[in-house]
Amino acid sequence: MTALQHPGPRRRREPDPTRSLSAVLTAFVALGAVLMLVPFAWLVVASTHSTNEIFSSPPALLPGDRFWTNLTGLFDSLEFGTAVRNSLVVSTVYTALGMLVCSTAGYAFAKFQFRGRNAMFTVIIASLALPGQVTLVPLFKMMVALGWLNSYQGLILPNLALPFGIFLMRQAMQSVPDELLQAARVDGAGEFRTFFQIVVPTMRPALAALAIFLFLGQWNDFVYPLIVQRDPAAYTLPVSLATLHGVQSTDYGQLLTGTLISVVPVLVLFLFLQRYFVAGLLAGSVKQ
Repeated sequence: MTALQHPGPRRRREPDPTRSLSAVLTAFVALGAVLMLVPFAWLVVASTHSTNEIFSSPPALLPGDRFWTNLTGLFDSLEFGTAVRNSLVVSTVYTALGMLVCSTAGYAFAKFQFRGRNAMFTVIIASLALPGQVTLVPLFKMMVALGWLNSYQGLILPNLALPFGIFLMRQAMQSVPDELLQAARVDGAGEFRTFFQIVVPTMRPALAALAIFLFLGQWNDFVYPLIVQRDPAAYTLPVSLATLHGVQSTDYGQLLTGTLISVVPVLVLFLFLQRYFVAGLLAGSVKQ
């Protein structure tokens, strides 16, 4: 028979500094998320009110009943459906072609040795510091000379070789093992087949992140389309919404309804590709 042992004095648990830090960071992230959601929530509420109700005091905090009135007025005030179609066509085609250009350029810089490679890549990186307004006048003169004003190609083609996109894809392409490419070439695959059947499938996270950046940048672009699109039938959505600003008055109910609708495609694209987004941004950041 064994004697019962006394459990002894209970030891006091030491505070875990890691858990405390995690709680503080979680609180900051939650606060940041709330602060970022407040403007979007106000946009949703304001799009259901008239201009007078939007600027009333105290401001309306609950949705009203004027959303369909604002939407109908939006279609009556401008060519809203045409502007949505123009933005969808321009942003979708630009994203597809931009992914092709940036991925092939990034692949060349990452996996091929050629004269002037480092100098060319340095120039591309340096162009990131160049303000976009600097290129507006030369681009406008080029579009006039080519007869591309009020055209889709005038919006799509000039900015296909996005420097940030090339940099992002070059960093991601460096993570592709050289042995994998050599094995494909030994099996008889050409360079195009190696790229599209071996490299591209492994780059889906980076390509998804690039697609979000390209689509978002083109969808929200305002200054360049405002300069090269002179015909209201060729306006993109941001330019078309800007015409709602009147000299005497502005219908902010219609304006905010149009802004809310313009957010939907970007939100859907991000929700569809979000699982690839973070992985795509981190691609190439960890060396094997």
